[in-house]
Amino acid sequence: MKKSYLTIIIVLTFSLLILTTGCTSTKSKDSDVHELKIAAASDLALAFNDIGKLFEEETNSKITFSFGSTGQLADQIENGAPFDVFAAANIKFVDQLREKDLILPETQTTYAFGRIGLSTLIDSSLSIKNLEDLLKPEVKKIAIANPEHAPYGLAAKQALKKAGLWEELESKLVYGRNISDTLTFIETGNVEAGIIALSLYKEEEFTFHIIDDHMHAPLEQSIAVIRPTNQEELAKQFITFIKGPIGKPIMESYGFIVPEGK
Repeated sequence: MKKSYLTIIIVLTFSLLILTTGCTSTKSKDSDVHELKIAAASDLALAFNDIGKLFEEETNSKITFSFGSTGQLADQIENGAPFDVFAAANIKFVDQLREKDLILPETQTTYAFGRIGLSTLIDSSLSIKNLEDLLKPEVKKIAIANPEHAPYGLAAKQALKKAGLWEELESKLVYGRNISDTLTFIETGNVEAGIIALSLYKEEEFTFHIIDDHMHAPLEQSIAVIRPTNQEELAKQFITFIKGPIGKPIMESYGFIVPEGK
């Protein structure tokens, strides 16, 4: 009988040892996963989600994206939002943060140039191929991102002004908080047409006619590591990854022009 009790005690002790070791191992594995918090312009949503998954696999990390208008994200960073990386749709917002010593200046780089174009639902009866087509009486509402804080909205406003159409079309305009919201206005049928980012264009859902880039200021998109961050090295790796052999083809597949070099 004593031998049986001894056997049971040994088995239970061994089982507890395995469980304890397993839990410790799992805890250790989880603690090795570093999280990167990235504030990114809305035009990056599709491309960055694809890139993010691959980056997580390669670095055993976790990425949390917060997509929004560049101006609003910059305001959040100025007010202490705990981001590690800021990917803007316009370089001036990163420049402004650098002037306020809120980024690591040596990490700032231009990672892409964006493009805008005219878009309608694929099954729309309207033919909108150039800016002048927006004057058609059938076009009651036109969506653009808010030019006050969204770089793609500002580019749309610049293009309409250069075409001499801003004053005539202003009463038709509906402003999205960011370029993703602008796309939603088209998607839901709340507007007949809109000016969106090429990077968000889905050929199975929308038509798209690119606007000549001479009609607006270049959409130079800049990225940098936020100061302070406790994930500086991982943040730098992400920036390198975007322009590297894995990230660059993905960015280009969404219509971005990725510059060479640093």
